[in-house]
Amino acid sequence: MTPFDIARGYIGTTEGLGPANNPVVMEMYASVGHDWVEHDSVAWCAAFVGHCLEKAGMRSTRKLTARSYLDWGIPVDIADAQPGDIGVIPRGSSSWQGHVFFIDRIEGAWVWGLGGNQSDAVNVKRYPISKLLGVRRAGHVAPAVKMSVRDVQTRLKDLGYHDVGSIDGIIGPRTRAAILAFRDDAALPLVPIIDVALEEALTVAPHRTVGPERASGAPENSRIVTAANAQIGLGVLGAAGSITSQIAPALREAEQARDTASRIFALAGLEAWLAVALPWIGMVMFVGVIFYALKARSARIDDHRTGRTL
Repeated sequence: MTPFDIARGYIGTTEGLGPANNPVVMEMYASVGHDWVEHDSVAWCAAFVGHCLEKAGMRSTRKLTARSYLDWGIPVDIADAQPGDIGVIPRGSSSWQGHVFFIDRIEGAWVWGLGGNQSDAVNVKRYPISKLLGVRRAGHVAPAVKMSVRDVQTRLKDLGYHDVGSIDGIIGPRTRAAILAFRDDAALPLVPIIDVALEEALTVAPHRTVGPERASGAPENSRIVTAANAQIGLGVLGAAGSITSQIAPALREAEQARDTASRIFALAGLEAWLAVALPWIGMVMFVGVIFYALKARSARIDDHRTGRTL
């Protein structure tokens, strides 16, 4: 969609009633880098235009001053203006004040502008064409490389934001949390959206830094660590039992229940070795349990310290 198409989708959006703020308008401020704005009564025509541009994958001026768009894109003669071009007119008594909008059409002495903060709403309103300070078009403004949700998830995971979860192309709770965590680290507005600013930051961001406490700590209340510790304990007890009290019962049981395997050992002349080897085989099995439990615990702690898991 073009910025103009996106802008038309907002027609009818108004400021909040009374002291309330419309969250849609507040998101417009945030998407162009001004999440510090606390009320939608702050002039938002430039925020509206910038929000639509960024949503379409184009870099805006990221300023709240309408006249900043007089230096955006390329200049266009009024006679050559087309729907979707950006128009700027003066507003107020100061030289820096102005109003910016998307040109909807030009009819005779009037330019019809689709803009925000026009009578506190997004609508189409007419202005004298003689007031136009300039018309701009996205000429040399290079479209940003639009990253898919999967691209963003993959990049976040590569940077160490493993809380993003699965690479599934869905902005679910975990992906939103990872986006917010990255935006916070990158000093971007804290809104869980994929915009031009986020994409640009992702392409140049260094790997996520793990705090010293986490880098030398261990996960709390980890079921994996708890289970591994239990397996290690049982393995130690089992291994000790295999060479002490468990040897005699094992041998008696082997003597009383001489099965096919035992006969094979006898035929092979290995029967004498069976009684000797049986407790050691048990001990080796328990040592194996201990070994793999230690590996599981070590891997879980390493994942915690490197930030791969919470």
